[in-house]
Amino acid sequence: MRISVLDVGSNTVRLVVADAAGGVPLPVHTAKWRLRLSEQVRPGAPIPDEALERLVRAVAAASRTAERWGAAGPLAFATAVVRAAPNRSEVLRTVRARTGVALCTLPGEVEAELTFLGARRWMGWRSGPLALLDIGGGSFEVAFGRGRLPDYVASLPLGAGRLTHDFFADHDPPPPELVRAARRRIRHQLRDVAARIRWEGPRTAVATSRTFQQLGRLCGAPPGRHGPFMDRTLRRRDLGEAIDTLAALPAAERARLPGISAPRAAQSLAGAVIGHTAMKLTGLRTVTVCPWAIREGVMLRHLEDGPSWWAEVTRPADEAAPVEPVPLRLAKH
Repeated sequence: MRISVLDVGSNTVRLVVADAAGGVPLPVHTAKWRLRLSEQVRPGAPIPDEALERLVRAVAAASRTAERWGAAGPLAFATAVVRAAPNRSEVLRTVRARTGVALCTLPGEVEAELTFLGARRWMGWRSGPLALLDIGGGSFEVAFGRGRLPDYVASLPLGAGRLTHDFFADHDPPPPELVRAARRRIRHQLRDVAARIRWEGPRTAVATSRTFQQLGRLCGAPPGRHGPFMDRTLRRRDLGEAIDTLAALPAAERARLPGISAPRAAQSLAGAVIGHTAMKLTGLRTVTVCPWAIREGVMLRHLEDGPSWWAEVTRPADEAAPVEPVPLRLAKH
């Protein structure tokens, strides 16, 4: 059996097609289409017609690709940029009408839950009580748990694209006072969440997302071409030094640094400030950069709990006016 997952993020549309024999999603094909929605849409603003047209074309291409690789229609979801848009319902209806793909949005807390599941399965039970940090373009997810699914989740409006827009959009590179202002916002919004993580005292901490992967590479982690099974650790001290490097360079020059891609160079500084501040507030000196995240979590939940759970989440998309999906129930195992 083959399954596919389609993730509409703030920068790209990503498709993963995987073999599901044995209950482990083993990728057979991946593809991505660049949208850069975060560059075209202000946080909380409507998705413009031109961006919606590009989204429709990308989702249609992804659906055709999944079919060519022998997978059923993709389990498709969009993250914070679409979720926060006032015209979200119109966007979801248009995509479904023109592509046949039932794109949905997931609450940030459900994204954190699914990302935690992917990280837990990758890290294994020996990792013990596990803390998760995940930086997206529009939001920042945190989770903690001792079992298969988390006991605690939080989703905060602290994405790398959002903070770049709010603090650094008109300055390249930004002056030190704007970097300090961004850090103050992060500390203020993350304070209570960080206190919970410190109280829980995780044995292991993981970081997921392309932002953390690129920051890990910048701070000396092995490159992706060495494969997913290499140990990749990100140290808070190294990330603090990386902030100084990134803050001194315009985006075009950051893209020449190890690991920093041109499409993400502009928001790499904000991502580093979010990651470093979160690690400091939670008391984490190191995190393991985990290659499995929300897409793998969606596939695992589909395999472990059956297709009915996804039908429950996406049922509102079948209505004339989609509403917020039914949250997945947390379970302790």
